[in-house]
Amino acid sequence: MRWLSVPRWRIVLLCTVALFVGYHLPLLIKWAFGWLWPLRGICDVEITGVQPVCHQLADNFYLVGTGLLVGVVLLALLVAAFAARWALRPVRVLTESISHVGPQNLGYRVRATGRDELGQLSGAIDQMMERIAAGYEGQRRFAANASHELRTPLAVQRTLIEVGMAQPLTNDQVELLTAQLLQTNERNERLIEGLLALSESDQGLRARNPERLDEIAAEVVAAYQERARAAEVTLTGQLVPRVVVGERVLLERLVTNLVENAIKYNRPGGTVHVTVAAVPALTVVNTGPPVPAEAVAGLFEPFRRLSGDRLAHGGGAGLGLTIARSITQAHDGVISAVPAGPEGLRVEVRLPGPT
Repeated sequence: MRWLSVPRWRIVLLCTVALFVGYHLPLLIKWAFGWLWPLRGICDVEITGVQPVCHQLADNFYLVGTGLLVGVVLLALLVAAFAARWALRPVRVLTESISHVGPQNLGYRVRATGRDELGQLSGAIDQMMERIAAGYEGQRRFAANASHELRTPLAVQRTLIEVGMAQPLTNDQVELLTAQLLQTNERNERLIEGLLALSESDQGLRARNPERLDEIAAEVVAAYQERARAAEVTLTGQLVPRVVVGERVLLERLVTNLVENAIKYNRPGGTVHVTVAAVPALTVVNTGPPVPAEAVAGLFEPFRRLSGDRLAHGGGAGLGLTIARSITQAHDGVISAVPAGPEGLRVEVRLPGPT
């Protein structure tokens, strides 16, 4: 009978039995007393040595009855403990089956088919395992990509150094070599800085204070005007007062990453428009290269670039949107992106307001 493997029906069965026994228990006790009461007549039988003991027990007849009642209660508690263990045995079996899950077998699933509470619990555990496995795989992929990103410039540095040591160089060659080494080293610094920023945002917020997002965005827009002009990009802003509860340093990094990406991945004569409003809290739109709709979600992954090239990325570390997503999640918000018409990208950040 499969229904007996369901904790709910086991508990129902036990409750039914308990009600039945509880209803008939007074009758059983009355029957026991009715059976014991005539035994008092034994004390009238003249048997040497029996009458003193018998009369002593007869005088304490009600004490014997009380002891019997206590014994019945203790027996009931013992039976209840056994019954509870029997009713919860399916949960214990489920616990034992998932207690051995670890990084080596994240693919394990309970795969229960029932619709009862145990089936719902098993389904929730399977969904949790899916999320854990996806997160673990993401961390593994992130570590592999980070290793690749670090190994590439280090290999370039090693090659440049070996070239410089192989033969005497002229002043022009030395100047070119040192410039290339400096450029490669700066890329390493940007990458390490991005990794540190991502780690810091993943740790959550140290403090939650009301911050004016419009003022933070105004400072970032003003700071990047010169860089935008150098890239022949027009940077504008439409900012209305908006309060966000969070950490100012991370919010500033969020706006900075979005504005910097919008300028970097743009075209001469293009535009970047920053908007702060109620909903969404922050919007950054640029006129960069066309972005296929199916490629938008991947832009938030670490070291993922639209061109798919790890080297030709305009000096970035490939972590800008990844850090922006991590900061948004730390502020209990949601970040999304869609193609901005025939060219460019529109990034929207929704953040909760103060309560």
